[in-house]
Amino acid sequence: MYTLEQLGWHTFFEDTLTEQERSRLARITVTGQNTYQALTLEGKINLKLTGSFSRTITTKFELPAVGDWVVTDETKQVIHRRLPRQTNFVRNIPGEKDERQVVAANIEEVWLVMSLNKDFNLKRLNRYVTTAWDSGAIPVIVLTKSDLVTDLEDYLAQVESEHMGIEIIACSALNGAGFDRLNKRLVEHRTIALVGSSGAGKSTLLNYLAGEEIQTTSGIRDDDSRGRHTTTSRFLLPVGDAWIIDTPGMRELQLWADSESLDTTFTDIKELTANCRFNNCTHNNEPGCAVTAALADGTLSTQRWAEYTKLQKELAYLERKANPVSQRQYMKAIIKKYKKK
Repeated sequence: MYTLEQLGWHTFFEDTLTEQERSRLARITVTGQNTYQALTLEGKINLKLTGSFSRTITTKFELPAVGDWVVTDETKQVIHRRLPRQTNFVRNIPGEKDERQVVAANIEEVWLVMSLNKDFNLKRLNRYVTTAWDSGAIPVIVLTKSDLVTDLEDYLAQVESEHMGIEIIACSALNGAGFDRLNKRLVEHRTIALVGSSGAGKSTLLNYLAGEEIQTTSGIRDDDSRGRHTTTSRFLLPVGDAWIIDTPGMRELQLWADSESLDTTFTDIKELTANCRFNNCTHNNEPGCAVTAALADGTLSTQRWAEYTKLQKELAYLERKANPVSQRQYMKAIIKKYKKK
């Protein structure tokens, strides 16, 4: 037996709910092919996606995701509708077609899990941080397998230099280091999403926090430290006084975010561009460019600037794809520039 608050309910959802619907609420814990597992005040139920609601769905983004709140029919067997999401961690589905996929819904925190072996990759972390800021949840960087390195402070310094203001927790399931800080976050029935690449240690992390094996784990390949997929579906699981959504490892994370989220990730670059002499500075050869000055004196690394511009171009491409007018304007500008040569 649960209360709504124990299931992670927030007053955010109240305005979209009728009193009759309140007795038919459920929270999605596992998703399948048109079938779902969910929790209600009475316990676990199985649900189907049929009827009038299913006919209104035109994209994968609109499908119920793990963490979503739904209203069922009177028999509590069919999903009648999905409540609006307070937050959601979204990625662009890999492939040629640009489409949003909800990795986790209605979360308070996103734990960005990266292990301290060959999985350590600051470029990839920038993608995760940008997506996390865009989700509306609070990002927390979790560096696993800290027992593998002797220069932990150097790794922490690298991450802190690029992501000041985000809590960074290094931990080890081998010696228990860092788990006291993680356990302190498992409070107030908050919902936390674990995201990261394969072999980052998400399932091991979850098992240690739970005090039992609730997710199977497997080792990493010795030749490249890449992980094997152990979590193949998304699950909402109770851990301590919180809920954790464990997600499958991602080989790649294609962005689906906005420029504001990118600026939040690269606050140092945002501050530099604000100090350029000209508002429309392209950061190439203009006089008084704060970016080129920082690149020249080493205050801004060429690698970080390159990563920022790469992600900026990727987001601009997504925006043009979503907006045919922007795409046409972009092509006109390209043609005009070409004709001038």
